Amino acid sequence: MTRVNRRHFLQFAGSTLAALGLSQFDIIRQANRYGKVLAQDNPRKLALLVGINEYQEGQRIRPLRGCLTDVEMQRELLLHRFGFNPQDIITLTNEKANRQNILETFENHLIKQAKPADVVVFHFSGHGSRVIDPNPINKDGLNGTMMPYDRQNTGDAGKVRDIMGRTLFLLMHALQTENVTVVLDSCHSGGGTRGNLVVRAFEDTRYDSGNAEASPEELEYQDKLLSRLKLDASQFQELRGKGIAKGVALGSAQRNQLAADARFSGFHAGAFSYLLTRYLWQQSISQSVNTTFVNLQRITEDVALSSNVVQVPQLEVKPGSNHKQKPVYFLKPTRQTAEAVIRSDKDGQIQFWLGGVSSESLESFTKGAIFNLIDANGKALAEVEQTSRNGMVGYGKLRGSQRAVIQPGTLLRERVRGVPTDLTLRIGIDTSLSNKTEIARQELQKLDRVEPVVVNQQQDTDFILGKMTSEYLKLAEKEQIKPLPPVGSIGLFSSGLTPIPDSFGRVDEPVDSAIKRLRSRFKMLLAGRILRSILNTNTSSLKVTADIVPNGTRGDSSTIASRGAEESGLVTQKIKTTLQTLKPGTEIKVHVTNKENRNLYIGVLVIDSSGNIVLLYPSDYDSAEDASLVKPNQKLIVPPTTGNPQDFKFIVNGPSGFMELLILASTEPLRNALRGLKQIAKGRGTRSGDPLALEGDEPTEVIGSLLGDLDNSTRASIIAVRSDVRAVDTTQLAALSAIIEVVEP
Repeated sequence: MTRVNRRHFLQFAGSTLAALGLSQFDIIRQANRYGKVLAQDNPRKLALLVGINEYQEGQRIRPLRGCLTDVEMQRELLLHRFGFNPQDIITLTNEKANRQNILETFENHLIKQAKPADVVVFHFSGHGSRVIDPNPINKDGLNGTMMPYDRQNTGDAGKVRDIMGRTLFLLMHALQTENVTVVLDSCHSGGGTRGNLVVRAFEDTRYDSGNAEASPEELEYQDKLLSRLKLDASQFQELRGKGIAKGVALGSAQRNQLAADARFSGFHAGAFSYLLTRYLWQQSISQSVNTTFVNLQRITEDVALSSNVVQVPQLEVKPGSNHKQKPVYFLKPTRQTAEAVIRSDKDGQIQFWLGGVSSESLESFTKGAIFNLIDANGKALAEVEQTSRNGMVGYGKLRGSQRAVIQPGTLLRERVRGVPTDLTLRIGIDTSLSNKTEIARQELQKLDRVEPVVVNQQQDTDFILGKMTSEYLKLAEKEQIKPLPPVGSIGLFSSGLTPIPDSFGRVDEPVDSAIKRLRSRFKMLLAGRILRSILNTNTSSLKVTADIVPNGTRGDSSTIASRGAEESGLVTQKIKTTLQTLKPGTEIKVHVTNKENRNLYIGVLVIDSSGNIVLLYPSDYDSAEDASLVKPNQKLIVPPTTGNPQDFKFIVNGPSGFMELLILASTEPLRNALRGLKQIAKGRGTRSGDPLALEGDEPTEVIGSLLGDLDNSTRASIIAVRSDVRAVDTTQLAALSAIIEVVEP
């Protein structure tokens, strides 16, 4: 990824990442005994979590929706994965997160209590802004800020009560411990709404035109901190110029990217906070800090594919420190990886927090999913069947005649996923269609499994149908989208108003004609959505690994592995510490290894940035169903290397964007899906051995058959799975995903 100038990065004005640095993680699996997870005496673990959705009345600051969720996600993670004592976590939300409370709590709870070996976590989710820096180190002369609840209550036009990056630097410097982690989920790249997203950056011409100043009390407070720390102005400036004050810090986006307050499946959250906490719930093996952070960058695309906004997180460590070798939060997790944790069990209804479920598969955890209650060693104790979900809170019951004492804090691991049979593609209708929005709604309603929705930041959308305007064109140019659709053309955008490649038509195209033209694209995108709903890289107990090898060079390869492979200790290779990006023209080989002691049936597909789905393997359409069989401890290479000049090659093409490789490994042959693929290949005259691009209705039909195969094998081994879902068993399927960024020279 693009390197960030450290001076810009450290100012906290560039990305939410302040003048402090960014943490990295190294999650090491622990199997501690139950009952020892909540309070550990050494070191003490202290956290201050700040989230602001609603700002003080009369300030004309756009409210946010996901910041309180961020705080809740962080708190649940710290409690149940890292063993924080509930009494040592303080949360400040909305009106309680005023300027005075934030600063006083930071001093009293963190600075006054933290000893040299203790652990400190500070999280802020809310609006970010910028003010004039009285002694700048950035070329623009500005310093990034956190906006408290009472931001504009100064009585002096042009001055704001924000907490500056300068102040945060000094607060961190005052801590006695180096074990400090800062998480900042806000940005400074433009505020307001964008498509179906709300952006966590505030812009108001009265305050944020580049002339806003910090309040007198903010500057006085900085002077007091300098005096207390025995730092003069020149020493302070020198320290700021070198890098960070203490520990590490994580920021939500690069300088020119948005920090999204995104809507997921029925709830809002910071796209970055959701990504971070979900990842840490599920990470299972020991890795270096660099490797872990690169993995976090990789799965940013998981959130991007749901919220449809790309955020590349920022990370920095204190110069000269060894923090890159330290684990996240400077702690090793005290408990097993998990998808959920029990909150309560009342009158037979079990409530649990779904902190470890990915955004792509959340809708498969609404009803019919089955979890294993696990002990400290990951052993299954009982099963819980999910009956409903409200946001990130699930509800369920013990299965069958099982009885067990359900204690709050007990962890849950996915066993069976309940994929809804009625998943739809939700298409938002943009106001750029003007008086044609009703026609668009009527035409979309005619399409099977396509649901038209209003773009109002309150409903889930997968994509937006709209017209390219001059304003949208400027956004696309800023993001370097190529090729650019002409102004006036109709096509598809992401939920963050990024145009979808090749979906736009001619300038004078009527909206009903555009929808007819896009019908096959809708089918393709729906199939991709269904396919992604079964991804279970971090939950499958099967032992499978996949290496993505460009140009036959293993040194440039990246590795993905199922949870089963990681926890069994079979994965020892360290993933390279730079995000894998490839230039157009690069040839790729996919190496899939079956590390089970039984046969597995393998499928390899690719989804490009336009949503097109291509089957790479199996490609022998004349063979029997065992064509995709890979024996125990054997490796499959796709495409195969036989020396035949007619063999196809998997070569990456432009333009720039993301492509996704999907590797499916099943314990049972996928008979119906393979039969359908053979019929398609035969109907087209596709040569055996060549890849197969799915078109028209084919994607949904093939993926439907695939789900039917998985459902049949699951029901053959598990009793009483409800009939209104497609059941996918994590002991019978590993569905791995690898994201590749294509970058033009």
